[in-house]
Amino acid sequence: VRLVESGGGLVQPGGSLRLSCEASTNILSFGALAWYRQVPGKERELVAYITSNGLTSYADSLEGRFSISRDRTKNTMYLQMSNLKPEDTALYYCNTRPPRQLWGQGTQVTVSS
Repeated sequence: VRLVESGGGLVQPGGSLRLSCEASTNILSFGALAWYRQVPGKERELVAYITSNGLTSYADSLEGRFSISRDRTKNTMYLQMSNLKPEDTALYYCNTRPPRQLWGQGTQVTVSS
């Protein structure tokens, strides 16, 4: 049972990206799913999560710039990121909330001019 992240890349400040997290099985079977991010030398932090019944929550620091969603038909969760800032640069992971011990490889987001 795996979660695989994709969609990262290099983007200029103010730009947008959409990350994807594809589940190897029924995405609803995971319960609450979340996006996390980590910068080298810092602890991994929770970015946003979505519960099995569709409720969402975001880190206060995001100021409404990110949106989490899922497509049950594709067993995929998304993170739409807008108005990106250099401080959003990080390795982004998806996992359950609370997180399982097993983490994927993540997808790198770099915001730079």
